Amino acid sequence: MQQVAAGVTQLQIQRFVNLYFVETTTRGEWVLVDTGLPGHAKDIIAAANQLFYVGTTPVAILLTHGHMDHAGNAQELSEHWNVPVYAHRLELTFLTGKAVYPPADPTVGGSLGFASRFFPPQSFNLSRVQALPEGAEVPYLPGWQMIHVPGHAPGQVALFRTEDKTLLGADAFATACHDSIPSLMLQLPKISRAGTPFNYDWEATHASVVELANLEPNAIGCGHGPVITGPEAAAGLTRLARNFPVPAQGRYVAQPARTDADGVQFVPPEVPDTLPRSLAVVGIGAAVIGLAALLTSQRRTRRATRYVPGPRYNADLDEGYYSGYGTGSRQTHSGSHGHRVVTGPGPSRPDWRRGGVGS
Repeated sequence: MQQVAAGVTQLQIQRFVNLYFVETTTRGEWVLVDTGLPGHAKDIIAAANQLFYVGTTPVAILLTHGHMDHAGNAQELSEHWNVPVYAHRLELTFLTGKAVYPPADPTVGGSLGFASRFFPPQSFNLSRVQALPEGAEVPYLPGWQMIHVPGHAPGQVALFRTEDKTLLGADAFATACHDSIPSLMLQLPKISRAGTPFNYDWEATHASVVELANLEPNAIGCGHGPVITGPEAAAGLTRLARNFPVPAQGRYVAQPARTDADGVQFVPPEVPDTLPRSLAVVGIGAAVIGLAALLTSQRRTRRATRYVPGPRYNADLDEGYYSGYGTGSRQTHSGSHGHRVVTGPGPSRPDWRRGGVGS
């Protein structure tokens, strides 16, 4: 766990996803912001017990948005603690299983873009979620304001504490290069665009970054990446806002998806994805090379096992056995009983009798 600012602690799940324990102004009370990837409820409960006291319970769970890596344990934790779950009203249709987010766009490139081809459609069926109140106030967190930052998810929100300029930026941006899974895993600090294959509206994504940069935060914690504090927090976010890198290509680059409270209303046509075709060509090439290698190996084996006379044998056909060793495959012998042909690999021991492999 890492402290972002007074009363704000970051917990990383699998060095990839962050969630936050945020203390209220009432001693001993706190709010959980986001819940991480599915399957980590016990880890979150253990971290809360360590940070506060054994058996501690938040007053609420607040989701910055409903993607799998942020809402993954919301239902289980809300049932365990018996607390409500809050999210922006535009996220409710996705969190209650009534709609699915716009499909990921792997054609934007990068390692995360490649990995997004294998991600399942993102939707939950939470029974305890309710809408955040309209306006900027955050339930149970006086002094914090809620900022709607769409582009990555329709109802994504960031949280900002004006007193000390602490920003929880959700996935409006990242504090590590989100286009590179290795950079995320190594937690290399760099304020960057976030969730490239999942940004369904690039203009809105950029506008959200600009709005957050204008806050000039002193401390930043995002959904992905390490905590960044001090002058670099505001400076890095300002650089990103001024030089926001929109991908050169992608499904949502020229035209965004459109959503409302009922879900997705429009999705632009897919951009041709050349990777599957490229992988198919590589696969066919590898198969051809493998077949050629196999045929070559077989030809070499046949040449090596042609009928080549082995050492001369001392075969006594009257006794009916070979008395010598050898590897000859075919030998012709003449004796008192006429012309005899003996085939086979030859004996492996002197007492190989007639009727065996060498007879």
